[in-house]
Amino acid sequence: MKSIITLIAFCFIHLNSWAQPESTVQETAKAFMQSGDYSNATLVLTRALQENPNQPLISKDLALCYLFQRDYNKSLETIKPLLDNPNSDDQCYQIAGQVYKALDQPKEIEKLYRKGLKKFPESGPLYAEMGAFLWGSKIEEAITYWEKGIRLDPAYSKNYYHAAKYYFTNSNKIWCIIYAEIFVNSEPASALTLEIKDILLDSYKKLFTAIPLEADAREKNPFVIRYYQAIKPQNSLASQGIDLASLSMIRTRFILEWNRMNENPMPFKLFDYHTQLLREGLFEAYQQWLFGPSTNLTDFQQWTSTNQEVYQQFTRFQKSLLFKMPAGEYYH
Repeated sequence: MKSIITLIAFCFIHLNSWAQPESTVQETAKAFMQSGDYSNATLVLTRALQENPNQPLISKDLALCYLFQRDYNKSLETIKPLLDNPNSDDQCYQIAGQVYKALDQPKEIEKLYRKGLKKFPESGPLYAEMGAFLWGSKIEEAITYWEKGIRLDPAYSKNYYHAAKYYFTNSNKIWCIIYAEIFVNSEPASALTLEIKDILLDSYKKLFTAIPLEADAREKNPFVIRYYQAIKPQNSLASQGIDLASLSMIRTRFILEWNRMNENPMPFKLFDYHTQLLREGLFEAYQQWLFGPSTNLTDFQQWTSTNQEVYQQFTRFQKSLLFKMPAGEYYH
């Protein structure tokens, strides 16, 4: 059941992220697929491909349509010729990877992703897929692919999702906290966001359990050292436990302290976003959105009910600002 849900989620994400301009045929087929009318989508794309046999975009969409229908053999037959086509993109490898997963062919999956990464060495989606494949076999090398995806394709969100979960299980709470918050801001409406918000809250609790709250003597990473320097003065605020009130105060004081440390500046979009929210008077509403449902759903609902105007102002602000990490701000 889980694999079916994953497959459907992949397909809907793909339908909403077609990078290339679509023809009328593709738009029609996409509309059919989104409504669940795969037969008509297949009909439209098949006819279009007969008239334009050398159109990789149409072939890719037809392979995706077969994937929706769980006709894996036809999907594989359609997508495989595109893998060596110079005009194909990394999404072709994603589709082929989903087919091989459905057919339970792990050797082909690994071979496919390695080939895809050789052809598209800066593809965040392929690093995410390769890492997830390796982690499915409990291979620690998975994190190196997610980290590389974050470094080379920072605007792609799924590597943050996987890396946050990895660091949560491996006790690296700082990078779990950072990557988790980047992910929920990159995909605020994702079905995965609630899961990551819970992980983010729990990571803060475990971070303040680690006494003394400072970098290990062997730590050489200046970003991590500065993070500890900015968070340590807030330790006393956690003495009565981590709840929404204490966490809001901790995070507010943290960002003010981070900004005060202006020697050797380290620009970081997430912390710039915090600063912007504070300046706009929206940080409390952001904290409610981020932690409210996880700490106490009833209190969150009551707060949003009595603070409708400011919460609506925050949600409008959030929707107007597409959060994506820029290149050049990788410190891990």
